[in-house]
Amino acid sequence: MPVLLASGAHGDAVEITLKRSARARRFSLRVSRLDGRVTLSMPLRAREAEAMAFARAQEEWIRSTLAQMPQRAGVGIGGVIPVEGRMLRLVAGTGRGVRVEGETLVIGGDPAQAGARAGAFLKALARERLVAASDRYAAAIGRKVSRVTLRDTRSRWGSCAHDGALMYSWRLVMAPPSVLDYVAAHEVAHMVEMNHSDAFWAVVEGLYPRWQVQRKWLHNEGQALHGYRFGD
Repeated sequence: MPVLLASGAHGDAVEITLKRSARARRFSLRVSRLDGRVTLSMPLRAREAEAMAFARAQEEWIRSTLAQMPQRAGVGIGGVIPVEGRMLRLVAGTGRGVRVEGETLVIGGDPAQAGARAGAFLKALARERLVAASDRYAAAIGRKVSRVTLRDTRSRWGSCAHDGALMYSWRLVMAPPSVLDYVAAHEVAHMVEMNHSDAFWAVVEGLYPRWQVQRKWLHNEGQALHGYRFGD
């Protein structure tokens, strides 16, 4: 259940989700790098008052971490967004299409809808790239993808179901192509191993050698991809 770290001289109120866990032996705090959600894990028999006392003792760390989170900024003409790892500036164009020209993303139609049109362009491009990568890696292990779904997920970059259905964050198309490929290989590898065991990582290595570089990029840079608001 969410509780509040009260506002005061140090800043606005902060919502904290308390999570009781049979595995927890002590209090621990986590701030999601994707959406800034603050979670406090606590032992089953611990009291809420004790949990909040712990949170208050860690208030400086919580607020410092939240302050470093990227702010969501609206996308519009004149702005710059990453497209397959390249920073492109949005410019108004004739017609209604959206296209890449050099270092720009040309947006046709009503300039007031540029953000939404850029978002639609990215989603279509993401589907094309992710379906192709997923099918390629699945073929390499003798499997077949049943379907690919795109969402604007904040807790994960992708997932794999037992029936071969894959889900991805469409924002992966904003990352360098190698990062998108790694995530596709990672999720396809779950068709063989539905876990994160050594056997699973061996499958990933076979599909995408030296994947550690791309995984590190997501850890360090991935949260910034959620800082763009496309008005949809």
